[in-house]
Amino acid sequence: MSELARIHLDAVGGVAGDMFVAALADAFPERTAGLLAELGKLEWPQGATVRFAEHRGDALKGQRFLVEAPQGHQHAAWRDIRAMLQASPLAAGTKAHALGIFARLAEAEGTVHGIAPEEVGFHEIGAWDSIIDIVGAAWLIDALSPRRWTWSPLPIGGGRAKTAHGVLPLPAPAAVLLLRGMPTIDDGVPGERVTPTGAAILRYLAETPAAGEEPFACSIAATGIGFGARRIEELPNILRCIAYAEVPVGAARDESIATLQFEIDDQSAEDLGLALERIRATAGVLELYQAPVYAKKGRLATQVQILARRDAADAIAQACFEQTTTLGLRIGEMRRRVLAREVVSASGVRVKVAQRPSGEWTAKAESDDVAQAAAGRKARDRARRAAEDSALEAGKNDGKQRRN
Repeated sequence: MSELARIHLDAVGGVAGDMFVAALADAFPERTAGLLAELGKLEWPQGATVRFAEHRGDALKGQRFLVEAPQGHQHAAWRDIRAMLQASPLAAGTKAHALGIFARLAEAEGTVHGIAPEEVGFHEIGAWDSIIDIVGAAWLIDALSPRRWTWSPLPIGGGRAKTAHGVLPLPAPAAVLLLRGMPTIDDGVPGERVTPTGAAILRYLAETPAAGEEPFACSIAATGIGFGARRIEELPNILRCIAYAEVPVGAARDESIATLQFEIDDQSAEDLGLALERIRATAGVLELYQAPVYAKKGRLATQVQILARRDAADAIAQACFEQTTTLGLRIGEMRRRVLAREVVSASGVRVKVAQRPSGEWTAKAESDDVAQAAAGRKARDRARRAAEDSALEAGKNDGKQRRN
């Protein structure tokens, strides 16, 4: 399967930890064995079991994620759960995601109850089923690793619920804190629609930086449905996930980038050169070009055009205002198509190897590395050819290869 560009969560019935795990397991059934193996690394209380079960309801088929633990299991404080996770043999990625989700949940619960997060210890994060839900969610987040996560507006629900702390309003106070800033809807259906565990997972995903831009074109790669435990008369109590994969265009991929453009006619060439070098070093800049143009009143000016990641456009614009004399710039979006490529090392020279749509390969040695490897022009030519030939041989693809 192609790299996952995005996983979207459609909160029809709501979001809970078990619904999150079930929906992703339904979409990616090949992952369930690995998930159960990871959960098996934990020290389970005697009599506890975990399993997936196919479920049918409201004319839909999906999965339930069922955790059965003995009643009366000792609830633990967040500090104890953290120590248990840190000492566990869980994979590093699973451990990091689980700790991140738990930390946000403990902070919200501590704020609600007026105690330090370290002291939080009650059903929502102390119960075994919640630990399993969060560790399971953490493993899937790490295993699938889409570039980004999105979700529909969240149903807010309403009403009252009996808890270990007495009768509390719905949505639960901790869930309300965790959902701050996220779009919600009131669809008129009461009850607990987003649990604190579900809200903590979403808060963690919302605060995790996206791993790159979403491609311009995507295709639906998988979809799954996770059923919740509660029956809702008005609608299916499901969380649906839709996974999108990047659409390959031959050996290329499409993506959307930001463009920034401005002209300078009142800054010295020496100072402008320094300014552009500093802008070029700003995180997110992909390319920076400059060209002579005639500006207003027939003045000779320098036009600057920057290609950048969309999420970095604001920071790059700020750098332009700080480093140059421009009082304004133009910002837009552009679609571009790029070939798959990688950088390999051959004889100490970095070589960029790219695959053409025909399947052929090209290689281009890094000129700075070639200059360091050889002094004279002929020696540089030999070093360049040797590095490119070596890189192409290593990346041979069905015998098709050529040099630029």
